[in-house]
Amino acid sequence: MTHYTDMQLDALRELANIGSGNAGTALSAMLGQPVDISVPAAQALPLANAVEAAGDPESPATGVVLPIFGDIDATVVLLFPPEDEATLCTLLGVQPGTEEGHSALGEIGNILGCSYVNSLAEMTGLTIEPRPPETVADMVGAILASVLAVRADSTNLALVMDSRLIVENQECELTFLLLPSLQGIDELLRRLGLA
Repeated sequence: MTHYTDMQLDALRELANIGSGNAGTALSAMLGQPVDISVPAAQALPLANAVEAAGDPESPATGVVLPIFGDIDATVVLLFPPEDEATLCTLLGVQPGTEEGHSALGEIGNILGCSYVNSLAEMTGLTIEPRPPETVADMVGAILASVLAVRADSTNLALVMDSRLIVENQECELTFLLLPSLQGIDELLRRLGLA
């Protein structure tokens, strides 16, 4: 399937919102402060459009890449712009752009990514598990090109969610991409009774 109805996109968006709630709870426990996460936009896009939607390919970002395996194979990518990386690192008491900062951001990405994945699993009955995350600092285009090079033979669509985190009245933004295997989104929708 390459075109999705409004009802199907709403269902995928709702999965993202539930994942966000779980992620907010987990991140709040890590930071020791209230965290609110919202997903104002969720889109299912062809890969070329998904790369554009993720931001200016020439802009710097820190990416956390989380491979998923099980009933569906996928890759989760979280992209943090530098200013939002700095906000999160400051909240954690580490210096952005350092090895310690990247490690802390990797842990935040791991918590957020695993929360999304666990929500997908709970809501759909899929058995899926994340592998350990990899954190990389580069241009948005280069980060996504390296992920797509691995997945290009089995992926033609991406679920793109722009997420907003608010921690202690400080706002951060990140882009969350789910790059499923060719049948991945269709299987999600089938499990939700919307295929």
